[in-house]
Amino acid sequence: MRKVLVITYYWPPAGGPGVQRWLKFVKYLRDFGVEPVLYIPENPHYPLIDESFVNDIPKDLIIYRHKIKEPYRIASLFSSKKTKRISSGIIKSKNQSGLEKILLWIRGNLFIPDARKFWVKPSVSFLKGVLEKEGIDTIITTGPPHSVHLIGYYLKQAKSLKWIADFRDPWTTIGYHKKLKLTSAAEKKHKKLESDVLNTADKIIVTSTTTKQEFQQITSQPIQVITNGYDGDVSTQVELDTKFTISHIGSLLSGRNPLNLWKVLSELITENSSFKEALSIQFIGVVSDEILSSIDEMGLKDYIEILGYVSHEKALTYQKSSQVLLLVEIDSQETVGIIPGKLFEYMAAKRPIIGVGPKNWEVGKIVEQTETGYIFEHSDDTTLKNVLLNWFERFQNNDLQISSNTIEKYSRRELTRKLVEYI
Repeated sequence: MRKVLVITYYWPPAGGPGVQRWLKFVKYLRDFGVEPVLYIPENPHYPLIDESFVNDIPKDLIIYRHKIKEPYRIASLFSSKKTKRISSGIIKSKNQSGLEKILLWIRGNLFIPDARKFWVKPSVSFLKGVLEKEGIDTIITTGPPHSVHLIGYYLKQAKSLKWIADFRDPWTTIGYHKKLKLTSAAEKKHKKLESDVLNTADKIIVTSTTTKQEFQQITSQPIQVITNGYDGDVSTQVELDTKFTISHIGSLLSGRNPLNLWKVLSELITENSSFKEALSIQFIGVVSDEILSSIDEMGLKDYIEILGYVSHEKALTYQKSSQVLLLVEIDSQETVGIIPGKLFEYMAAKRPIIGVGPKNWEVGKIVEQTETGYIFEHSDDTTLKNVLLNWFERFQNNDLQISSNTIEKYSRRELTRKLVEYI
């Protein structure tokens, strides 16, 4: 069986979306004649922990580990709460404290491309021996953190091997990049490293067509779109909530605040007494203070339930029991190609999806093709209101269903088949 070395920072017991993509690929690679060998940090700083992911690790999987030095441990001595929030990607856009501004400046300008940069050189030295020992001539790096790609970059220069770089998110055009208070010199360094990686890797994998088009302006190397997906049996259902529950699973950052949605919901509880009695808004994951403040201003405070971070298994249950699933992205041209991993699990849950995002959001095409819901721009209110009212009436008649048409191609196993054909 052909061996491939997968180099990733996120691995169980890490929680959140970053760990799932390659955990699921590794789970199914053997089905298609590829034996994965893993390389991960020995002592990582994971802001989220989810022990349930351990159950998906294949038996007898060879895993190599090496120590990593991370500045977040030092920064947490000054403010563990702020450090954890920043390392999780929660960056406030308003009312930043002086300490937060300093931490962001340091993160953006002194730790390029990211805070895991100190893992690069030790890993390159360590992995040269691993490649020889295991007889491996193909490596795959996945980022962010994009420091992982630099490990591949230097290994490619030192060894005769094939290198595939997988981008779960873009590099210099990701939404939070502008919030890092980069100097012009730091910005140029990021762009150079991005170009070096894209032009040195033998093949590139991205999660959206938009990112592929963006990277094609930088490199002529082959680029394949392989989205994220869902795992498990889509036929397994659970009892639905008796309330008209609108649930968001995952981190809801300040920039994603769907103000018109809160406005529409506020109007509906004022105009419709039945809607007022039935509405419930669930947040499963981290929610920014700015969003909670907006909800309070719209008179919706009494309708929300904040459940915090739960295990992935429990999150899947919430998805299947909710009446409506909410998906939100920042209203920016830079986020058009961001396709959240939870979209595919939402589709597999077979509950109606309501999305709020930028104009021409790539998610809209997928939702339309699969007939799993509706996607709106942040400025939309009238059509959004009509859809919610229609869904509420169907909820009252116990008839709120969607078809989930042709979603099988987004199963993790089928996506792994596509991956193996490409590499």
